[in-house]
Amino acid sequence: MSLTTAVTAHPAAGDRLIGGVGEREGLQRYLSTGGYAPAGDVEALLESVDQAGLRGRGGAAFPTSRKLQTVRAGRETPVVVANGEEGEPASVKDRWLLRHRPHLVLDGLRLAALTVGSEDVHVYVSDPAGERSVREALRELAGAGTWDAAVTVTLVEPTYVAGEETAVVRALNGGPALPTDKPPRPFESGVAGRPTLVSNVETLANLPLVQRLGAAGYRAAGTAASPGTFLLTLTGCAATGLYEIPFGQTPREVLGWLGEDPDDVRALLMGGYFSGVLGPHALDLPLDYDSLKAVGSGLGCGAIGVVSRRSCPVAVCAAVMSYFARENAAQCGSCFNGTAAMSAVLEALVEYKAGADDLERLAHWSTFLRGRGACGTLDGATNVATSLLREFPTLVSTHLDGGCETCDAGVRSLDPPFAVGLP
Repeated sequence: MSLTTAVTAHPAAGDRLIGGVGEREGLQRYLSTGGYAPAGDVEALLESVDQAGLRGRGGAAFPTSRKLQTVRAGRETPVVVANGEEGEPASVKDRWLLRHRPHLVLDGLRLAALTVGSEDVHVYVSDPAGERSVREALRELAGAGTWDAAVTVTLVEPTYVAGEETAVVRALNGGPALPTDKPPRPFESGVAGRPTLVSNVETLANLPLVQRLGAAGYRAAGTAASPGTFLLTLTGCAATGLYEIPFGQTPREVLGWLGEDPDDVRALLMGGYFSGVLGPHALDLPLDYDSLKAVGSGLGCGAIGVVSRRSCPVAVCAAVMSYFARENAAQCGSCFNGTAAMSAVLEALVEYKAGADDLERLAHWSTFLRGRGACGTLDGATNVATSLLREFPTLVSTHLDGGCETCDAGVRSLDPPFAVGLP
């Protein structure tokens, strides 16, 4: 695991999520920037969030205003959860926010709770340092007269599936942090059977920005369809780090800004492990929701792994699939058996032991198994297989024929690949 030491905002990002913060931001500093401002008219705030076009940063990119409105319209008093369980090995954004800007997250949690009319508020984390930071922030708030809600903080073991929204609900209901079948979804019946808003901490951190900047000011960064900025965890290169980037920048522009050579890029592993690989053509794709969806990919949690020309995309995908086979919840037969079967084919392909019939099965599984798991793990695995076959058919054939210069040189991807942490 490499450690992320670089934490920087792009010049066009403005003073938003990273906000020039190095050490942990305490209450007084956060208040000096206008934090914990009176919510005012909740209806107006909700309308502003809608006009700002804020979408979820946990991976699904669901419109935040619609999620707030749905939970608010529930028949029972809702529950609100800040989801900081970052099970994605290639991402550190949520851990950084919880450790360094806990009040920005809590302020967003406050606004979300006020918007939906909830006093049952939770922070759900798997990073002990993040938990300590949040608890310290709550101690700072006690008696300060800014927000006196009783916030429950829950620490769980980090796993790939523990942050899935139904796993969050199950854990807060006293069970294991494992996904459950849907429906019902948490917004229908979640914690204690009540409508529950489970929102990623980066999503929540954007709510105070919308309140402070207004919809038009928020949209001053990013694109019309993907407004604002996002936190990019970049791995696999010398510039490994956490960067705040306006939507619409291309990977080529980001790498150039960081002093990396885009011509050394052989592939990009998108959205952490979830969205599969893209070839070098992706260097010129805008990093926004629609542009990536159009090529069968996505930003996911905002993590991108750079596969250099010294690495083999087949080996990278095999390592990712091995992780899925190991880290799935072992609850759904389709996922438990499907990830294992796809992993076996990709490992055989790396070792020059796969045949044409193996690839036919892999191609079938990559489409047939999609959507058959209780959570997104199986979809992530099928994305990896589908994208490899689509983006690198010549390289796959080379492995099928028994020769790959990169693999023959003995270069193998780490397992898990592009895993990253904070010091």
